[in-house]
Amino acid sequence: MVLYDRIIVPIDGSAGSSRVAIHAAKLANVHGAELHGVYVVNAGSFAGLPMESSWEGLDDLLRSDAKAALELVERAAEREGVPVETHILEGSPSREIVEFAERGECDLIVMGTHGRGGIDRLLLGSVAEKVVRASSVPVLTVRIEGGDEESADLGAETTGDAAAESHVETETTADPTAAADGEE
Repeated sequence: MVLYDRIIVPIDGSAGSSRVAIHAAKLANVHGAELHGVYVVNAGSFAGLPMESSWEGLDDLLRSDAKAALELVERAAEREGVPVETHILEGSPSREIVEFAERGECDLIVMGTHGRGGIDRLLLGSVAEKVVRASSVPVLTVRIEGGDEESADLGAETTGDAAAESHVETETTADPTAAADGEE
């Protein structure tokens, strides 16, 4: 039974991102799905920089980071033999991820979560949590914290099936009305 035709994997290039890319690529392989790697440049977070700052240089740096992160998705897809497209978007990460998934008729969002709690979660927020709350597309979260050797090198061999790749995964279909609770 095929559940997924189009899987989106938002990626930020942080430590552990390759675990998410590998998990998404394995799921795409099992389901014969196409994979869409998405990186969102959050240019709004740099709006407070002094005008003397070179936006051109900053934009180049952000796009370079995006390309490096998306290469993780491309390598994971190549390893699994699944078709992949990559996309660099600009805006609020959670909003852009949800809009891309819904507009692109994606069947699943696979994304990493750092598993923060307490004051860190309160102060830093969670893109994954906002996506879960706002998305009508099911979301599978993969915890990326911890001693993950795959994070350092996507080329490392992995064993087991996609479900065994992460310590914690949860799939949920978010309540689209929950987005009205003041998120973004």
